[in-house]
Amino acid sequence: MNNNNDDHAQKSDSSKINEMRVTPASQKTGFLPRSLGRTFNRIKSDFSPNAEEQYIRNFQIARNRTRIAIRFLIMLIVVPLLTQYLSKQLLISPIVERVRGENISHLFLNEEMEEKALKELNFYEKELKFESLLRKSPPLAPEVVEAKLKNKAKEIAETFRQESQNAISNVFADLVSLVAFAFVIATNKREIVIVKSFIDEIIYGLSDSAKAFLIILSTDIFVGFHSPHGWEVLLEVVAEHLGLPASRNPIFLFIATFPVILDTIFKYWIFRYLSRLSPSALATLKEMNE
Repeated sequence: MNNNNDDHAQKSDSSKINEMRVTPASQKTGFLPRSLGRTFNRIKSDFSPNAEEQYIRNFQIARNRTRIAIRFLIMLIVVPLLTQYLSKQLLISPIVERVRGENISHLFLNEEMEEKALKELNFYEKELKFESLLRKSPPLAPEVVEAKLKNKAKEIAETFRQESQNAISNVFADLVSLVAFAFVIATNKREIVIVKSFIDEIIYGLSDSAKAFLIILSTDIFVGFHSPHGWEVLLEVVAEHLGLPASRNPIFLFIATFPVILDTIFKYWIFRYLSRLSPSALATLKEMNE
């Protein structure tokens, strides 16, 4: 009996939330200013006999919608991350380790890893010589140096073997997390609509100065003067995560094209939509840029 009541309550909340949709800003244009129409409707509703009941009902709908939106946004973040971690630790890493085994021929995934390992070994050899000179002791016997280098080489090989296995596991674990993310999106279409209305209400409820500030902040981060350095660091981290060589030419090619595309999209959106939806925000944006 309690389950039936809970289902009925959830359905009623869902219907209420669907009733309280935020009208897309592109549909909020008319002959008169929107603020004048909203003010007139608010005054009219305040004098309604059911104003208090309607206010409480709208508050409950807004609260439920906010709760659903925040819960779904958290789920969009937590589910892929948790799926990536668990699939990697419990399934993918053991399989990769069993398949690769102790095969020395597949120790490095790319030439950069091999060069890094050789530099580390070469540095260790020079460090041994440097310590011997500092202590003013007789040079180490070639057999001793060779034994130390052999032990260091095994240590470096084990480190890079683990790093290679970790990179391979990351690739498959990331694919699994993408599948989990797509599954969450595909099975929660109602929540996506609620989140969209929730975000629209937040964005279009901001003041013109706040809108202009967010636009300038976004453009400066992604397509600003200093953004290439951020993109370079981000791409190097992604390449290391996936075990790919952080080649300079592909990275520079990406930086030379992708931010330009983003900048074009930003400018088109500002020209095509912001000038029509919020002319005052556009004027504020121009003044802040100047």
